[in-house]
Amino acid sequence: MANLKSIKSKIFSYKKTGTVTHAMEAVSAVKMRKGQERALSARAYAAAALSVLERLSGTADIARHPLMQEREGKTAVIVVTSDKGLAGALNSGVIRKVEAELRERNLRIEDVVVYAFGRRGGEYFTSRGYTVDSIQTNVSDAISESEMSEMTKAVLGRSDVASVIVGYQNFVSTFEQAPTVRQIVPIRPETMKEIVAGIRPAKGKYAPAAAEASAEAKPVAYTIEPDADSVLSVLLPKLLSIAVFHALLETKASEHSARMVAMKSATDKARDMAKGLTRTFNKVRQAAITREVSEITSGIEAMK
Repeated sequence: MANLKSIKSKIFSYKKTGTVTHAMEAVSAVKMRKGQERALSARAYAAAALSVLERLSGTADIARHPLMQEREGKTAVIVVTSDKGLAGALNSGVIRKVEAELRERNLRIEDVVVYAFGRRGGEYFTSRGYTVDSIQTNVSDAISESEMSEMTKAVLGRSDVASVIVGYQNFVSTFEQAPTVRQIVPIRPETMKEIVAGIRPAKGKYAPAAAEASAEAKPVAYTIEPDADSVLSVLLPKLLSIAVFHALLETKASEHSARMVAMKSATDKARDMAKGLTRTFNKVRQAAITREVSEITSGIEAMK
């Protein structure tokens, strides 16, 4: 009897868990659709802005700018993760990718300054002794580029930072997200070209137009007024802020997609476990009934 009660308790527990995960799956599905639409529709904006940066980076005026120069100093890591778990390997994938990049660059802990969007990334690097200068949590899905540009300004304003990399999840599809690390400082034409190429899909609704796709992004001469230093000091941080904003939108879309898939898998697993335990419960109960009937029959036979 005790065994039947234990199995019945487990069945109830799995069904209750399945109800919760199913509700979380439904919520994530709604957020996923909104996040995907926003990330995909913003790709044209990000691609256009970074294309401008790519073209500017080949001109003589920008070549003298501090953001273009290779120099000695610390590396700032902007890592974009989620605040919560229950999203599969979303956060761990980004963290592993960032750590691999730091090892490849032979950077020590004291050579790195971390800026985190999301609690998971901030807590991870804090617990391992990295200098975490800022952690922004509870970042809304509806955040605008202007609202989150303060972190970019803080990073670019540090005199001891020589390079900046961004680690995030690049949204590929509902079932696929790719952890990605990009260097945004120093600005390099080839790096900007790679970022732009990775933003726009080859085909589909958000693919570039034929004329746009065939055009070559060759450096051209620009006349900058009132002077190059004044304009570039405002324009370059703005364009780099857009690159970070793009990473945030991609991670948001990836987070909701990964969480929906993870919760669906959890719901299916809970349902399967409940069904399996129900069959076990029925078998045990039937065995108990058979045993009791057998004992009654044996007792009747003994009394004759």
